[in-house]
Amino acid sequence: MSDMELTIAIQQLSDADAGKRQLAVMALEELADAASVDSLIGALRDPDATVRRLAVGVLEELGDPRAVEPLVAALEDDAPAVRAAARTALREFRSGEATPALVAALERDDPDVRAAVILALRELRDPRAVAPLRRALRDPEPIVRREAVTALGYLRERAAVDDLKAALGDPDASVRRLAIGALAFFNEPGLLPDFVHALADEDWQVRREAVIVLGRMEHPGAGPALVRALDDPAWQVVKEAAAGIGQRRVAAVAPLVALLRHAHPDIRKNAATALGAIGALEAVNRLTALTNDDDVEVRKAASRALNEIALAGRVVQ
Repeated sequence: MSDMELTIAIQQLSDADAGKRQLAVMALEELADAASVDSLIGALRDPDATVRRLAVGVLEELGDPRAVEPLVAALEDDAPAVRAAARTALREFRSGEATPALVAALERDDPDVRAAVILALRELRDPRAVAPLRRALRDPEPIVRREAVTALGYLRERAAVDDLKAALGDPDASVRRLAIGALAFFNEPGLLPDFVHALADEDWQVRREAVIVLGRMEHPGAGPALVRALDDPAWQVVKEAAAGIGQRRVAAVAPLVALLRHAHPDIRKNAATALGAIGALEAVNRLTALTNDDDVEVRKAASRALNEIALAGRVVQ
């Protein structure tokens, strides 16, 4: 595209016809030249939502840090499509030059804006964002705290471990659940007591997340905690506890055999799988009976478990 064509496209952004302004933005997209950034920023205030959305997309492609503040403002656009485009666009800025404007936007009144900005800061991986993200864990809005927890776990910033541990006591259950997942990224044995403590959380989804993390931990203390979790009142937690016991090959034959009679097929299946992984000869009779279970997946799990026991050098009668 020539300089003349660039000039015409920029001039066309002021045309009274919204369709022509849309075509002008698309023409500037083909050019992909920083010379159009200021004009595209101006197009973010166009009365036509399609023009604004298209302008957001072009600014995303250009990646010029001058567009960060205007794109943050676009997060409060009246049109949902423009707001969604702005959220996506901000995540694509990989230059540290965008960090100061994004950090400043954490002071915006709209919690949805603050949450979107945290998502963008996460993608930047700029160390300068760590302190503001840690402060965001104390934001009054759960949506912001959720994004901050996720970002700090994603960044694996060890300076934030104590802050994330504090988030395990957050009044919002989803924040507590995400804090468990974030802490798991650090793979620190010293966090075992925190995960075990979370097994007593009032929210079953938090307890399930703790069980999933414990099932992946290479720590001798995780096994007994998983066995205790088999008594959880929520079947979703019991299901994951049985799976974790199987993954870790925890010797918990008696409680697993008892679960082979559980009403939920997923629990029977996971218990059977765990018994196979353990090589539990004591469970052969019950597993054999389970090959006639009403649920096809349970029958398959029982058959596989019996095969595993046989391959481990035990003779299945």
